[in-house]
Amino acid sequence: MTEKEKMLQQKLYDPNNDAELEKERVRCKKLCQEYNSLPIEDLDRRHAFLKTILGESGENVHIESDFWCDYGYRMKVGDNFYANHGLVVLDGGGVRFGCNVFIAPSCGFHTAGHPIDSERRNQGFEYAYPILVGDNVWIGAGVQVMPGVTIGSNVVIGGGSVVVKDIPSDSVAVGNPCKVIRRITEEDAKKNWDK
Repeated sequence: MTEKEKMLQQKLYDPNNDAELEKERVRCKKLCQEYNSLPIEDLDRRHAFLKTILGESGENVHIESDFWCDYGYRMKVGDNFYANHGLVVLDGGGVRFGCNVFIAPSCGFHTAGHPIDSERRNQGFEYAYPILVGDNVWIGAGVQVMPGVTIGSNVVIGGGSVVVKDIPSDSVAVGNPCKVIRRITEEDAKKNWDK
C-alpha cells in the first residue's frame, strides 16, 4: 500500500518520504502562491483560478489572500462560500464545506495530526481524518478546527475557539475546547442588531 493510499484510508502514513504526495503538495503550494498574487480587483480571474486548486467548487466562492492548503483536490466547497484573509486548510483527510459558509480571518482546518508517542512522531508519521462543515455556518476569527470534526448546519462558532469535538446543528459554540453554549432559536431572527 502506498503512503497516499494509507492517507486516503485514514491510516498512519509518512507524507515526507513519498514522492507522489510531495509532488502533489508542491504543485498545490505553487498554485496557492500564484492565487495569492493575483490582483484583488480581478475577481473573474481569481474565481476561475480557485477552480484549479479546489477539488469541487460551487457558485459564488470567494477566498481572500492569503490562502494556503496542502493538496486542494481534497477540498469541496459549496455555493456562497466566503473566507477572509489567512485561511489555512490541511486537507489530506478531506475537508467539505456546505453552502452559505462564512469564515472570518485567520482560521485553520487541520485534518492532519501526529502520534502522541514521540518515537513514531519523530519518524514523521501522521494521520488525516476528514472535517465536515454543514450549511449556513459562520466561523469566527481565529478558529482552529481539528482532525475528524463535524460541524453541523446552522451553527455559529465563536472567535478564538478550538474545535476538537463534533458540534451539533442549530447551535452557538465557543471556547477552548469549543462547547455548545446555547441553541439557535426563532428569537434570534427577531433581534435587532443595529442598536
